[in-house]
Amino acid sequence: MTHGPSVPGGVFEEVVETARHELERWSLPQGGAPKPAAAYDAVMVFGGSMHPDQDDHFDWLAHEEAFLRSVLAEGVPAIGVCLGAQMLARAAGAGVFPVSEPEIGWLEVELTPEGRADPVLGALPERTTAFQWHSYTFGIPESGIELARSPVCTQAFRRGSAWGIQFHAEVTLDMVRAWIAEEPHELRDPEAFLAETEERIAGWNEQGKALASAFLSEAALAKPAAASA
Repeated sequence: MTHGPSVPGGVFEEVVETARHELERWSLPQGGAPKPAAAYDAVMVFGGSMHPDQDDHFDWLAHEEAFLRSVLAEGVPAIGVCLGAQMLARAAGAGVFPVSEPEIGWLEVELTPEGRADPVLGALPERTTAFQWHSYTFGIPESGIELARSPVCTQAFRRGSAWGIQFHAEVTLDMVRAWIAEEPHELRDPEAFLAETEERIAGWNEQGKALASAFLSEAALAKPAAASA
């Protein structure tokens, strides 16, 4: 599930296709509807420039929440990134709200003890420099567990078979270039921002692929007959 043409699944999609799973893409702003949640072996929800509480501007947010509530109720393995994580948290009844200060750039994220033991987040180092671009965050849903944090906010949670990550583990260099072109006013120095990204992105993509692979492995355990994602 995506929220616009410049926010695809990045390296997560690469991992799905390399593993020869069937990948169904659904762009929420362009309308249409997915199949019932139980028809999927796994669901991935990616980022977007909108905020998770802007229902007055984006009426499809309510439809997304309803679908994700079904995903959670059916126990379909799911992972949300940035806005996708915020919408998973919202569907689980948690709050979504602005952070005390935006996190944009390459910033440190630390796994909690639960995160280090988690089969998905544990694919990452205990501390890593992660790519971030957000001004909203989420509360931890009831019965959820915090898996990672930064000095500003929670960075990852798990609730049942659903994971939410605030940082952009899926992002590619082309995606970052597109975001800089769309939102240059959010950056103090776009050229320096891009230069740092060019230096760091290869290593970060390897971590992103490891995280996506770990998620797909968990999804397969949850539904051994899985043939799609």
